[in-house]
Amino acid sequence: MRITELLTAETILLGLKGTDKPTVIDELVDVLDAAGKLNDRSAFKEAILNRESQSTTGIGDGVAIPHAKTSAVKVPAIAFGRSEVGAEYDSLDGQPAHLFFMIAAEDGANRMHLKALARLSTVLMNEDVRKQLLSASSKEEILSLIDAHDQPDEEPVNSTPPPSADSSKPYVIAVTACPTGIAHTYMSADSLKNKAAELGIPFKVETNGSGGAQNVLTAEDIERATAVIVAADTNVSMGRFAGKHVIEVPVAEGIRKPKELLDRAVKQDAPVYKSSSGTNSEAGDESATSKGIGSTIYKHLMSGVSNMLPFVIGGGILIAIGFLFGPNSFKPDDPSYNAFAAVLNTIGGGNAFALMVPVLAGFIALSIADRPGFAPGMVGGLMAASSGAGFLGGIIAGFLGGYLVVGLKKWLSALPPSLDGIKTILLYPLLGIAGTGLIMHYVVNTPFSALNTAISAWLTGLGTGNAVMLGVVLGLMMAIDMGGPINKAAYLFGTGLLASGVYEPMAAIMAAGMVPPFAIAIATTVFRNRFSLQQREAGKVNYIMGASFITEGAIPFAAADPLRVIPSVMVGAGIAGGLSMAFHIGLQAPHGGIFVFPLVDGSWMLYLLAVVIGSIVSAILLGILKKPVTS
Repeated sequence: MRITELLTAETILLGLKGTDKPTVIDELVDVLDAAGKLNDRSAFKEAILNRESQSTTGIGDGVAIPHAKTSAVKVPAIAFGRSEVGAEYDSLDGQPAHLFFMIAAEDGANRMHLKALARLSTVLMNEDVRKQLLSASSKEEILSLIDAHDQPDEEPVNSTPPPSADSSKPYVIAVTACPTGIAHTYMSADSLKNKAAELGIPFKVETNGSGGAQNVLTAEDIERATAVIVAADTNVSMGRFAGKHVIEVPVAEGIRKPKELLDRAVKQDAPVYKSSSGTNSEAGDESATSKGIGSTIYKHLMSGVSNMLPFVIGGGILIAIGFLFGPNSFKPDDPSYNAFAAVLNTIGGGNAFALMVPVLAGFIALSIADRPGFAPGMVGGLMAASSGAGFLGGIIAGFLGGYLVVGLKKWLSALPPSLDGIKTILLYPLLGIAGTGLIMHYVVNTPFSALNTAISAWLTGLGTGNAVMLGVVLGLMMAIDMGGPINKAAYLFGTGLLASGVYEPMAAIMAAGMVPPFAIAIATTVFRNRFSLQQREAGKVNYIMGASFITEGAIPFAAADPLRVIPSVMVGAGIAGGLSMAFHIGLQAPHGGIFVFPLVDGSWMLYLLAVVIGSIVSAILLGILKKPVTS
């Protein structure tokens, strides 16, 4: 498949009007939607914004490649937009972007589509191509230019033959990967590969893209390598690099700083990666890099939470829908009993919620010790859930199971290599499950069950004054770093309490999290002279962000003026959280924004009022504190 089968005249816009990221994204999404490439415009745009929240797709040199892989795409496509004046896009080099390629990949994108998308990234690494795209006068000229530089499908992407066995030069290998595996993965690989060729460094790079791993590093490559560059924003198999100097950086560093990375690799200016299994065959090991203990624990915890959330969200919404049939619609002996509501409750509460803690623990352990840790973590999490140790016990079970298996790997590393197969099949699951289970039963479950019960009883029995204070504190935490560790800690607290049947803190947390983007949107609409034209345009998007409970929509404004914006949104978020608790609103679904308001326990109108009051207070504070601008 050629790139021009995805990029067509109907998906090209040569006169972009937007001067900032949100407006440009809106224009390009409109182009794809008008061309009939999308099933759901809003869902696709949300997927694009979610990708941007992970790291900017403005790669520098005037180019941005926003992209998403989602079921909202009907037909895989590429939209091209060009801005004469440039648009501020949070690019890696800090310069405006002029050339925009928006990639729309469907969830089940086939390998031919993905190879074409990968080749587009390769084409854009060519400086001459970029210059010609800027000067092209017609859509046809754009298409001819792209087609002329497109490689046939038969040519492998990013394949570099390894050097001869007697080469005396340092041999550098690399792995690149990004969350979606569409653009940055291949651009990083090509940037490193081209610079290595320029410097005369023997080099090979493995790409972990949406179409699977390509140009996979062999055992011989790894054995002969001087050093390894891992440019990735997602997990890659690391255990195979044990004993090698490994440089770990974000995928964007491979695009922007290939020479620095290659120089470091040649000089072996990197720590030696230490595998907890003592071999190169186990994945999921801890690195001897400079990462702190706190960030490592946080990474493992977030791995568990992210995999747990679909069970909490789906199960919680199903339970809440069941309540629409009546307050006791699940009880067979009650007049309001409804059989369908009972089924929803069984699916959501009896099954999805029952898996919440085991899944949390299992994926924490998986993050720590890879697949051998998964079974001990799951079993430990199930024991925590069934004993009443709940969410806190599940977290302990996950870390216990994971690090117990890490210890087993080290302990069993002295066994002969001929027994490696039996370790994974028999010894890790047997000893891991037994060890985790025994410790959970005799040491963890009883005290944590008592602690969990005490916390639930304390929260349930809070007087109005104390409940309001708790809501205020949770609200302040949600707004202080808007998606950062403090925000995540508050969110984790709320989701954990759902398993214990305490729903009011979750409602306060979501109300508070909606305030910062809503406040920005209102302030940029009402107090227009306090914001530049670019900010006013970007502010409109925050209406959608706020309605969808995406607190991160306020981050660009906070980054530009933290001393005024952050305190302003914190005040409003604290008010919203406190009012939510004062109104005794409960929420069993930890996400959804205004779309789940009708499902709350209590008055949804009072819940909406809490969000509106908090947002207006923050917007007024922004209008008072910010000074008028000239643009």
